[in-house]
Amino acid sequence: MQSSAIVLKPAPMTEEHPIERAGIVAIVGRTNVGKSTLVNHLLGEKVSIVSDTVQTTRNVIRAILTEDRGQLVFLDTPGVHKAQGDMGKNLNKAARSAVQGVDAILLVLDASSKPEMEDDGWFRRITREEVPCIVALNKSDRSYDCSEQYKALWEEIQVDRESDKELQWLNVSALQGINMPELLTGLFGLIPEGPALFPDDILTDYPRKLNIADVVREKFFHRLEQELPHALAIWVEDIQEGEKKWTVEVSVMVERHSQKGIVIGDKGRLIKWVREQAEKELYEMYGVRFKLKLWVKVEKNWRKNFWILKKLGYA
Repeated sequence: MQSSAIVLKPAPMTEEHPIERAGIVAIVGRTNVGKSTLVNHLLGEKVSIVSDTVQTTRNVIRAILTEDRGQLVFLDTPGVHKAQGDMGKNLNKAARSAVQGVDAILLVLDASSKPEMEDDGWFRRITREEVPCIVALNKSDRSYDCSEQYKALWEEIQVDRESDKELQWLNVSALQGINMPELLTGLFGLIPEGPALFPDDILTDYPRKLNIADVVREKFFHRLEQELPHALAIWVEDIQEGEKKWTVEVSVMVERHSQKGIVIGDKGRLIKWVREQAEKELYEMYGVRFKLKLWVKVEKNWRKNFWILKKLGYA
């Protein structure tokens, strides 16, 4: 796999050791382009949940990579999409505002599909930002390559906006790990010199309750049809941390009584599978056994309820 013709600029180094750098990188793009998969690959650990469902990532997640060259703090943002309802609008707003106050932007595009309206919108937004930007043309390992269409779209927008902003482009595959080292080199070249922003043993500052809820939600996403996940919300009510086992009370919210049976599954098989898979993954994450107690509740129109959205971190 060849990288783009535009060469990424490596971070300068001294003869003795790399100059230490630290900065915040906003990872943005439309939904389902592979942002969370990319973050997980760069860190070598799973910090963001992944599925083919729109709105999988619902909160801005800080993922922290610390190495000899310095520290990159990635903001994994919700994918911008055609929003319907308050929650969708709030997620789009959170994604767009994430580029404020960062040191660099990483725009992730799906090189295997043609540009969409949301891609156009991100290009136009980037022309207004002063910070440098790398464009990762993800899924470049697939046979259908639309990279040139994205570059042509950017050139049109540059003319339309009378912008002289330059982008750095790189073909990558987050799933296959193609050009991930080159991408990191480029990102370290964009951030300023300075001390680490977080201790070097921290992988994420994402709250534990939200992380556990995300793991449970991901398991439901893997088994449910495309329509229902948008009506599904997970909230961790309580965590009892024992020496050898943590007991966690989890509310599984749906909008209608008819959805309750779908979430539970025939003879409780689905919710049992979700619980077992989530307990296994959480054990791998935290190194302690988990006992999850999942309670399915009907919260009519929760996506329009400001207080529920605020509790979940979506408002």
